[in-house]
Amino acid sequence: MKTDGPTSTGTGVFKRLQKYGNSYALIIDKGMLDVMGVSPESEFNVTVQGGGLTITPSNVGAGPERIAASIKKLRPMYGEMLKNLAK
Repeated sequence: MKTDGPTSTGTGVFKRLQKYGNSYALIIDKGMLDVMGVSPESEFNVTVQGGGLTITPSNVGAGPERIAASIKKLRPMYGEMLKNLAK
């Protein structure tokens, strides 16, 4: 079966590479970017393992602002305990 666009198969999508200059590109639809919580300007880690390609947003995890907000929230509740643990 030949398709020009993506074909949904449960959690995955079939895509074809497209010629882009002297290279090939994998087009990621805006809907997928939205679900991943990234934008076209985001950076990605691309790895090849076991014959497969894995693309992961490099911003996985909490950013500095979120960490600072969490510390500010938790310090009043657990500050004394954390000081004791640090001894």
